[in-house]
Amino acid sequence: MAFFKTQERTKERFSLLLLDLEEYYFEQHTAYHVTSKSRKEKKIRGSFKVCSRSIIFDPDGLAEPIIKIPLRDCQKIEFVEKENNPFNDPRPPAITVSCEQVIFIKESNVIAPYRNERGSEKLTFELEDWSKTEDVVQTLLQLHRASCLDKLGDQTAMIAANLQSRLARSSFDKNWFQSVAEKPHMECTVEMVMPLVSNPGHVCITNENLYFQPLNGHPQHVIQIKLNEVRRIYKRRHGLRPLGLEVFCSENNLCSDIYLKFYNPADRDEIYYYIATFLENHIKEHTAESYMLQWQRGHLSNYEYLLHLNNLADRSCNDLSQYPVFPWVIADYTSTQLDLTNAATFRDLSKPIGALNQERLDRLLARYRGMPEPRFIYGSHYSSPGYVLFYLFRVAPEHMLCLQNGRYDHADRMFNSISETWKNCLEGATDFKELIPEFYGNDSSFLENRLSLDLGRKQNGTLVGDVLLPPWALDARDFLKKHKSALESQYVSEHLHEWIDLVFGFKQRGSEAVEAHNGNTVTVFKLTLNPNCEEKSIAFFFFFFFFFFFFFPILVFHPLTYEGGIDCDSIEDTDQRIAMLTQILEFGQTPKQLFTSPHPQRITPRFQNITRSSSINSTVGELSPVSLCEDSSFEDLTEESRKMAWGNMGNLNRISSHKIHKEAVTGIAVTRDGASIFSTSQDSTLKMFSKELKEFQRSISFSNMALSSCLMLADGKTVVCSSWDNNVYFYSIPYGRRQDTLMGHDDAVSEICWFDDRLYTASWDSTVKVWQCSSNNQSSHKKTKFELLAELEHDAGVNTVSLNPAGTLLVSGCKDGTVTIWDTSSYQTLQQVHCHAGTVHHSAFSPDSRHVLTVGDDSCMKVIDVQTGMVISSVKAEEEQRCFCWDGSSVLCGGQSGNLLLWDLLSNTVISRIPAHSGAVTAMWMNELCNTVITGGEDKQIMLWRLQS
Repeated sequence: MAFFKTQERTKERFSLLLLDLEEYYFEQHTAYHVTSKSRKEKKIRGSFKVCSRSIIFDPDGLAEPIIKIPLRDCQKIEFVEKENNPFNDPRPPAITVSCEQVIFIKESNVIAPYRNERGSEKLTFELEDWSKTEDVVQTLLQLHRASCLDKLGDQTAMIAANLQSRLARSSFDKNWFQSVAEKPHMECTVEMVMPLVSNPGHVCITNENLYFQPLNGHPQHVIQIKLNEVRRIYKRRHGLRPLGLEVFCSENNLCSDIYLKFYNPADRDEIYYYIATFLENHIKEHTAESYMLQWQRGHLSNYEYLLHLNNLADRSCNDLSQYPVFPWVIADYTSTQLDLTNAATFRDLSKPIGALNQERLDRLLARYRGMPEPRFIYGSHYSSPGYVLFYLFRVAPEHMLCLQNGRYDHADRMFNSISETWKNCLEGATDFKELIPEFYGNDSSFLENRLSLDLGRKQNGTLVGDVLLPPWALDARDFLKKHKSALESQYVSEHLHEWIDLVFGFKQRGSEAVEAHNGNTVTVFKLTLNPNCEEKSIAFFFFFFFFFFFFFPILVFHPLTYEGGIDCDSIEDTDQRIAMLTQILEFGQTPKQLFTSPHPQRITPRFQNITRSSSINSTVGELSPVSLCEDSSFEDLTEESRKMAWGNMGNLNRISSHKIHKEAVTGIAVTRDGASIFSTSQDSTLKMFSKELKEFQRSISFSNMALSSCLMLADGKTVVCSSWDNNVYFYSIPYGRRQDTLMGHDDAVSEICWFDDRLYTASWDSTVKVWQCSSNNQSSHKKTKFELLAELEHDAGVNTVSLNPAGTLLVSGCKDGTVTIWDTSSYQTLQQVHCHAGTVHHSAFSPDSRHVLTVGDDSCMKVIDVQTGMVISSVKAEEEQRCFCWDGSSVLCGGQSGNLLLWDLLSNTVISRIPAHSGAVTAMWMNELCNTVITGGEDKQIMLWRLQS
């Protein structure tokens, strides 16, 4: 849990959480608190801490309370000279503080609400190092003046100047280097960000380590991270500015090892890219599209995928205004048994929390229509610091006390019951919160009062203790186990993409968000960040409320919650900028938008039996599943053989190579028994090669123009060839002659495909034509009749065409980089995506028909989701890829250099490089069991490959 990891670094009673929000801890001195009771002087030893808005004295004895004196409540801070009276013992110099309020914290070393004593008090402190007393007093007087300024902006500016002066006068202590051989690369000033607090200091990065040295030496003198242990790094926006950097030394941990906020985006970027050089393929690996592909294919659980999306959307456990957000998935908290096979058990993931209760939504919409401008539907966000700590206060009580000025919330408003919380989210007028990752983790401590905190009594007289669980949960651990099972259930797996659309996707903003009632705007509630400036803060709060809704009437969320909603640096008035940042902290922030088109559905074992929601295109859904084989046991065996073959594809072994053409090979077809190989070439010939005799046996020329592709018909007796002379030729193998000619285009025919007596011809004349082919009888020498069924228009020349295994979908790729997916029964366009910067060389469906892979002359490989048209993976290769075969996850492709490359699309990495042709690989064929490959190239050769056993 994030809070635990933060607290592991120190066992001190003192914590930065004892400071006010946005306050800094500057320095500490060993000192004595001098008290006089019954004329007897008592000295309590401890640590005297100078903070930007307060003085904190932390006694060594655990029985004594920590004393906090807000500087704004100080009437006088004085330096008392040491006394050298010869008749008395010499008295050291002292600091006297006259104030109107003293706050006592952790009395008897118990975490509890703070005790405030108001009234005139005078406290005396003596530093152990007498020589520093006068300097400390001068510092306190300067900070006291800042706290007493009328404008909050002026206060902040004066404190910031003090901080920057301290940072400028110090630097990273290189004595902390772990090796004398370490070479420093860069050093700059930063703040280490933790939940609700930040700590200024210096960061230094070397060729071996990343170091952070806090200015105040708290919680430790130096934090070290070895660069070779870093696994993930993310740029973050902090306070709506691109200043954050978060470093992880594990692959799947929820909490990072350090979160740094820079003062300068350029410094942040330089360190980011320097660390990235230590991470193999970092930039390619961590994209929303690559994670989506892994999730779709079952390589990531729902929990892992949501964690990755949260990370990519700037959600961090160290920033409570951007804490990771997870969905409520269960709607049944009253049954004694949890039935994960019943759809009624689950929450409707296609709707935001605020739209789940139609009666409440109707009331909110009625209120919305009657509102004067600015209008809003919901009064609060689904994630905010207050909501996070609502769930976690049992394990993070000090965070709650920090957020609420030393007080717990009223006992009846606390997180007391899962069922009641869910009910309030459904019925409450201002409660629309989602969940946090801890509800799907393994640590149940946040549901139990293990710290024995005194959290008060509810109105019915009962004490606040452990969270009341649903009847179907035996205990807290059982609740988490079943809750996580629900998250990974069939129903949630089939519908999670709908919730992703709302929170991270295309329904997050704009007209789609309005239609889905997925809009929130600002609620006016007060969180006292600075009691001395409440009125000013509220005034500026209202200023921003009306300002943003006047200038940003289109956004359905409050503009401040969006990435790019406002440029902080453009606001010159410091008071206004602080009010804006206060609003961000209170209200929370909308995740960064990761997807701008509908998110694809997960591929699940029962996909064909899923009842689809209205958000999914039913036409595509009906067409996309793979047709079932009549003999399922044979299909299972064949599929297992394919998986084994692809798992071993890196061991592809070249059997032979043969130079049988005078120009580049353009197409390959093989007879059913594998004995004969046919190839077409730009030399205008169709050649027949005997695999057994290892020599070519026939050479056929149809015209003096190049042939562009060829295929073998199911009867195994006919080869069909496309030509640049605008024609398609049918060649009879038994009779050894041209059988038919189809003259159907006005420009070169680039590629052809065949399914169930239908021929699909793609041409540079910007069309794909569909032909019904029939002959009078089955004999191969009879003429074929061609009936034009459809003409599919494109905006540019079509360079490639391919069918899915069931023949229900067609994909075409054009010279302008556009890829189009067609329904072959209605000939309607299902998806059209401009995904390449130039000509599309080749395209093909995955075996399950869920995805289309394309390669183009822009050296990119793109994976397109058939249901949504979203480009879910994009890989920039080192060279053009001209042709390929793939199984949905791995790709064997032929490149411009002549090598065969085996790509893993889940990690976007090359896992094997196989030397092959001396020129570009231009054609590729693979048998059904995926254990034999034939390639053709610009070097005029065909090569035969087989997997090593």
